Amino acid sequence: MSETTAHLTPQTGLIPALNAWEIYLYDQGRSPNTVKAFLSDVRLMAEFLPPDLTLGAITTSDLNNFLDWMENQRGVPCSPKTLARRITAVKSFFRWLHKGGAILIDPAEKVLQRSVISPLPEVLTDAELEAVLLAADRFRRQSKPDARPYSLLALLLATGVKKSECLGIHINHIDLEAEGGPIVFIRYASPAHRYKERKLALPEEWIPAYKEYVTQYAPVDRLFPWSPRRLEYLLEDIGKEAGLSKHLSFDMCRWTSALQDYLNNIDGEKIRQKLGISKIQWREINMKLRQLSGKAE
Repeated sequence: MSETTAHLTPQTGLIPALNAWEIYLYDQGRSPNTVKAFLSDVRLMAEFLPPDLTLGAITTSDLNNFLDWMENQRGVPCSPKTLARRITAVKSFFRWLHKGGAILIDPAEKVLQRSVISPLPEVLTDAELEAVLLAADRFRRQSKPDARPYSLLALLLATGVKKSECLGIHINHIDLEAEGGPIVFIRYASPAHRYKERKLALPEEWIPAYKEYVTQYAPVDRLFPWSPRRLEYLLEDIGKEAGLSKHLSFDMCRWTSALQDYLNNIDGEKIRQKLGISKIQWREINMKLRQLSGKAE
């Protein structure tokens, strides 16, 4: 029994258990947004169930009735994605209680999980990919040279890192002298995300632009010491310069990077590791890459 479940028994009510679960989630390094969403989902269940119902008295039927009410009877729209997240939250809560010994049987174990496949992402075609790289490179050739657009774009397309990961890159995370070629370390401050840390190869052709960028902006800590919105504007500027009809974004660069690897027959496990995602997440992404590979020009 863990410290957070030590005082919980089958006779405990839902609210004290929720308070203990909140402490546990924060102790695990979950983000405030994740904790807020999970607590909100399970509190909704607590409001639906009778107020005097104890943890040990909650059944699988109670949970299925709650989910049916939320999906069909509550009168408030519940998208498939929201429903799937709420089922995940409920399952996570009762799994924690059962694992910690607070309840003998997990009533959520037999609740069916709903999987939601989101729409296919927008990616760059080969022609668009060439156009945005050329457009970003033109900023380097202006009367007042600016290597920042190309440095950012080429890094994203080469590594497929997420926006948050890009913002977390520090100058000392880049090793141009690494054995086997230049690399960037993707690091996480939270221990809960250490499994996502990885080393990613950087293309040799990126180095000259990077050195120009460092000379021009002299970053001392973070590689790109600007707000997320400022960097988003930078990508939008590149897209406009390239005459792109699509909205160039961090997400589009990430998917384009993954798709290029997929089209180049890079092993799926290597793509998964490069993206820093779990094997479960890879199932959906692999399926989407397979679909996109038939549509990319």
